[in-house]
Amino acid sequence: MLISDKKIAIIGGGPGGLTLARLLQLKGADVKVYERDMNRKVRVQGATLDLHFDSGLRTIDAAGLMDAFKATYRPGAEKGRLVDKSGNIIFDDHDKTTPATDFNSPEARPEIDRSDLRDLLLNSLHPDTVVWDSHFISMSKKGKQWKLEFKNGTTTVADIIIGADGGNSKIRPCVTSTKAVYAGIYILQGNVDNAAKVAPAMHELLKGGKLYAHSDEKYLHVSAKGDGSIDFYVSSKRNENWSVESGIDFTDKSQVAELFRTEFADWDKIWFELFENYDGALLIRPQYCIPLDQTWEAQSNITLLGDAAHIMAPSGEGVNLAMLDAVELSTVLTYGSFNDLKEAIAFYEKNMRERGAAEAATSAGMIEWMHAEGAQEKMAELLA
Repeated sequence: MLISDKKIAIIGGGPGGLTLARLLQLKGADVKVYERDMNRKVRVQGATLDLHFDSGLRTIDAAGLMDAFKATYRPGAEKGRLVDKSGNIIFDDHDKTTPATDFNSPEARPEIDRSDLRDLLLNSLHPDTVVWDSHFISMSKKGKQWKLEFKNGTTTVADIIIGADGGNSKIRPCVTSTKAVYAGIYILQGNVDNAAKVAPAMHELLKGGKLYAHSDEKYLHVSAKGDGSIDFYVSSKRNENWSVESGIDFTDKSQVAELFRTEFADWDKIWFELFENYDGALLIRPQYCIPLDQTWEAQSNITLLGDAAHIMAPSGEGVNLAMLDAVELSTVLTYGSFNDLKEAIAFYEKNMRERGAAEAATSAGMIEWMHAEGAQEKMAELLA
């Protein structure tokens, strides 16, 4: 095995990094995951995820976690409603008789909360695999190894580095100088706790699933979570520096409320159950995308997966692609058909870049139609 006697460091404890750790440990690899969070509960996770037959579900199966997944996923949470800005239902997925349970079908897209997926993966790892409070700062060569330094003052050495640290990856510049470009949209994301009480009309409209709304060149995605909360995000086209140029203090809920009152002046009051009752901070997320023709020369001891390699605006594929990256990278690192690590990594990276570029192109097309006039009608056609 190419990674025999190699110490592997995965930077980032998201779904891609944790999945890779699980797959490598099944092959007996020496692997650690370095995660900046203080512990597994410190950060509220985002919306629910739908895992796809040929990527996320395939990886769950390869990791030997299908039974655990079936015990954890949320049947029926994949059902959605297309709603106009007045709260009228245009299309209702709940008219289907039963939730999908056949995970061997190409149409299978079961939903799981991000926090539950993270816990499932964490629980599958050897004790102490994840080194918490490890905010990566820098790395340097130390002989044939890498020396890693973290914000808390600790250091470690590793033979192989995998950057799984998201769209703002600090590992990526060690692999390629190619930078992501602004995708043209901002996402404002919030979470409403105890939704049945504080957002009862929206809670009822969601019916445990998802809502989609397109109007006035905006796109709203709303999803119910297993903990009784609601996650929502508002997507719209804006200048790249809008969050600074707007002059809005996004930590001041009164200023944010005024923004929503202005931009959603003729939307039904049901939407304001979200805008006026989110907990904690509203996340301000300008969206970026890889150049579709990005390439780089493979190295023998460092590579990337997930958003660190191929960030793009949301298309429903991000976590699925990261998990597929993990299963394919683990395969080349533990399979005996390559002469050396550089050859194995080069093979993985070529396929990973092509797959990422294809999905990034799809994402760019979605941005255009989802924020254009007639988006609601097009979405209805896609769902029908």
